[in-house]
Amino acid sequence: MNRVHKTVGYIGANDLPHLTREDLLKLTHINIAFGHIRDGEIVTGHLANLERLAELKRLHPDVSVLLSVGGWSAGGFSEAAAMEEGRSAMARSAVRAIDEHGFDGIDLDWEYPCYGEAGIAASPGDRCNFTLLLRAVREALDGKGAADGRHYMLTIAAGADQYYVDGTEMEQAQRYLDYVQLMTYDMRGGFQVLTGHHTNLYTPAGDLFRISTDASVKLFERAGVPRDKIVIGAAFYSRMWKEVPDVQAGLHQMAGTSGGYGPNYTELAADYIGRNGYTRHWDDEAKAPYLFDGSTFITYDDEQSIAHKCGYVIREGLAGIMFWEYGCDRTHALLEAIRAGLAAGAGRARRL
Repeated sequence: MNRVHKTVGYIGANDLPHLTREDLLKLTHINIAFGHIRDGEIVTGHLANLERLAELKRLHPDVSVLLSVGGWSAGGFSEAAAMEEGRSAMARSAVRAIDEHGFDGIDLDWEYPCYGEAGIAASPGDRCNFTLLLRAVREALDGKGAADGRHYMLTIAAGADQYYVDGTEMEQAQRYLDYVQLMTYDMRGGFQVLTGHHTNLYTPAGDLFRISTDASVKLFERAGVPRDKIVIGAAFYSRMWKEVPDVQAGLHQMAGTSGGYGPNYTELAADYIGRNGYTRHWDDEAKAPYLFDGSTFITYDDEQSIAHKCGYVIREGLAGIMFWEYGCDRTHALLEAIRAGLAAGAGRARRL
């Protein structure tokens, strides 16, 4: 079967002027980050450069552009989803955003239903209300699509571990979605002092935290999401621990800090990978690279790990791969690695 796998890039609205023609040719979908929810409705007035979308769509009509709503610490979801009136109002505002800016769909990034760790409102009712919210938005988009003679997309970004499945009804929710994007990054980081990979494909031996991209895919499949609706994530940035013991090149060690955000890939390529005392190591079990200088441990994605993720997408029959986020890689190497990896995997699949 010769199918086109999705290459989905999150891009901040401020970075739209930096989106190159060469990179646009490598993308199938763009998620513009982030719309917000104000008084129960989706708003975009704070986003710059949206006037560029019409020209982008004219020159690249095959690229679908979605408005991503939410993000870490962005609230308003729980309140809007709690009542039918609120869900309807949010659905109408989704259609209005599409009418105003020409988006091809809506991507909801509620972090996370049933959890208020980021300072947002949360309720046990979020679990079923999330499904009802998706149904309301789907019906509104389908109503607009019936009038326009086209399909408008609805997608979500989902936390990669068990907590997200527990806080949602994925078997029901996926029915209203074109695909589910697993945020298979930040799987280790700000909440842990034990070093490890934050965007690994597989779980290596000796890792107390058993989450990985492969484990997440299997988790969501068991929860009722079809494989051909699953998009896995790649990271264009790193996580970093300091005060790490010089043991096992810093991997799986108790650090003096939690794993905060580290350099983005532009910075990694310029100043870290093989530079300034940092040695690159490769974990062949995890299919993931890491850097260590004797006391600082950095976990990230690179061209080699992305190639393995692309092969996994093809081999496992998944929908595609997405990344966070475009502005983190001015070298353009990682997006090219996605293009090449999906193309190579598709070529192997056709020969089998």
